[in-house]
Amino acid sequence: MCRGPGPDPPVKREEKMFPKAIQASTELMNETLGSYLKEQRERRGMSCVELSRVTRIPLASLEAIETDRFDELPGEVFARGFLKAYAQAISLLPADVLARYTSSRRVVFVTPLPVQTPLQAAREGQGRRFGVAIAFVLLLILLSLALSIVLKPRGHDMPTELSRAGAPRLARTA
Repeated sequence: MCRGPGPDPPVKREEKMFPKAIQASTELMNETLGSYLKEQRERRGMSCVELSRVTRIPLASLEAIETDRFDELPGEVFARGFLKAYAQAISLLPADVLARYTSSRRVVFVTPLPVQTPLQAAREGQGRRFGVAIAFVLLLILLSLALSIVLKPRGHDMPTELSRAGAPRLARTA
């Protein structure tokens, strides 16, 4: 939509004071990490072959870094190591490059919950039932043991017919 003559749109105070700095920071925000690294390498007059030789990073990995194809690198640890070596080789602060990489790779890693098959769920349910059955049997054994101790007949509680003291002595016949 075109604007006719009228008042100019309001300009932020920072843009009046530092127009080039605002423009440079906006460009940095829009620039990808790979293109930033490539530009810095070219400013220092290094070729990919030379950088590969200095850092011992394979050419294919350097090309993947400069084209922001980080998923093609062997792994996250290698990607961070390659970026650190790349930054050191072209005289950049590795911490800044790694921070920029981390902020550009806002990927959330979710650990999936283990999926149980119906057979595993049935086995787990049987295991619980088996444990409850064992506990019930042990409880019955303990209860019967307690009852046998409490209800144990004592010598003076026995009927005289069953006790040895009250039993008539039998004469031996020989």
